[in-house]
Amino acid sequence: MATCRGIDVSAYQATQDWAAHRKAGVVFAFAKASEGQHTHDPRFAAHITSIKAAGLVPGAYHFSHPNQDVNLEAANYIAAVKPYAGLGFVHWLDLERLSDGSNYAGRTATQIRAWAATWLALVQEAFPGQRVGIYTSADDIAAGRVPTGVTLWYPAYPGTSADTYTEAEGRSRPAPSGRAPLIWQFTSTPATGPHMDLNICYLDEAALRAWASGTTEETDMTPDQAAQLQTLHDNLLSITSLTEKDTKGNPVVHGAGYYLAHIHYDALQVKANEAAQTAAITKLASLVGAEVDTAAVVAAVQKAIADAVVKVSVDVSGPSA
Repeated sequence: MATCRGIDVSAYQATQDWAAHRKAGVVFAFAKASEGQHTHDPRFAAHITSIKAAGLVPGAYHFSHPNQDVNLEAANYIAAVKPYAGLGFVHWLDLERLSDGSNYAGRTATQIRAWAATWLALVQEAFPGQRVGIYTSADDIAAGRVPTGVTLWYPAYPGTSADTYTEAEGRSRPAPSGRAPLIWQFTSTPATGPHMDLNICYLDEAALRAWASGTTEETDMTPDQAAQLQTLHDNLLSITSLTEKDTKGNPVVHGAGYYLAHIHYDALQVKANEAAQTAAITKLASLVGAEVDTAAVVAAVQKAIADAVVKVSVDVSGPSA
């Protein structure tokens, strides 16, 4: 499988020679921008300015506290990255439990999942046409805290068996709970050089740049999409209620982009579902012979999926009045 290489940094990393990283084969780099409702990473501006100057695919992430106000957390991130974001910039929600659990306290998995989907939608609304995704762990995925149909950046450290790019590239793509991440963060302690997070993306450089620019969809997902489609539909309905309130009890009114962002996630899920089912039908036809009209069956499946998208779109958009 084609891959490309990347680094992510925060205030814990000193100023980097990003031109040297680029020359060494690094293609993308993400920097921590914000945390919680008010905190900004003190080195974000320096990191992201240099990342962009070096010609890397740039991105930023926000460390979340899902038991706080999602509107304030999204606004905090948006304010931090707005001077730097543009076409080709990738936005990430860092959804991970603190060691003491304080940022998850008092919230169920369903509530955290809805909070995460809302943050993504608010950021998507602020940066239309730019990519958003989630950085999260196998535990969070297994616990049901992560919305389906979103792009994943996944941390898992095999140790010294994969502490170089070459070793990571030689391993199978991770599949936490049957989901296929776009990016794998495989170490924070490389075999050589200073401590920093190293990543591989499961697209080559050209494909990653095309994806980041919004010209292609990332559809290389595992074939568990059919069940996830209904789950996503249910999740969307649970968080786009017209009776949503802020922390002061006032009704929250979102722009059209908020709802369109949710539909975008659903569309990604459906597209992957269609590809997986088409492949399965084609395989079945090759096993049973000419008795199966493959084209007709594929067309029927695709129509059923398209009808489901229309229904979800109508449901999510809410009443017209």
